[in-house]
Amino acid sequence: MELCIALDLPSAKENLALAESLKSHNIWMKVGFRAYIRDGKPFIEALKKINPQFKIFLDLKLYDIPNTMADASEEIAKLGVDMFNIHASAGKVAMQTVMERLSSYENRPLVLAVTALTSFDEENFSLIYEKGIDEKAKQFAKLSYENGLDGVVCSTFESKVIKEATSSDFLTLCPAIRPFGEDAQDQQRVATLELAKKELVDFPVIGRPIYKDKNPAQKVERILQHL
Repeated sequence: MELCIALDLPSAKENLALAESLKSHNIWMKVGFRAYIRDGKPFIEALKKINPQFKIFLDLKLYDIPNTMADASEEIAKLGVDMFNIHASAGKVAMQTVMERLSSYENRPLVLAVTALTSFDEENFSLIYEKGIDEKAKQFAKLSYENGLDGVVCSTFESKVIKEATSSDFLTLCPAIRPFGEDAQDQQRVATLELAKKELVDFPVIGRPIYKDKNPAQKVERILQHL
């Protein structure tokens, strides 16, 4: 299990200050929509300057026609990030096209597929996908596995089932981790670190419980002790 910290603060200055306070740890940093649109490639470079051993997960959830997704994936690979994601609902052809495009890269980034966003509850998910979260997440995961992706983004509650349906080596990255039972806020399917361990999560993603803590570095130390 490897900790991934969500850099979702309002400014690059605040995100970089958080990263600076954690530079003694060789951990994953998640760069999402807001941070990347606002701060771009220089932000990723700044993170690497703080600690060259930081691993970067670029969380842009690509979803478009296959060729456009493949073009974007290639540009992401050129950034030197370690992992990025696409939407599983983009489909089989999109997955194949992305992975074929990246096949020439000796050290390509890991590619994950988003199954069901953790902000969904059953009712609102079913309105769109016409199936329950558990069933559809498993279906998306199998599709991703069969088409050469490295893993999926899912909630903790689907992680173990997905590994059983694919492979123990198929990665699961799980947002909405509230390590010690903190407030769920806008997330629906939240889980503790203890549950994440039981469900064989590879990458627990933690944001607000860390950066809203009075002492983020101390909170990370506590989390790492429980991994």
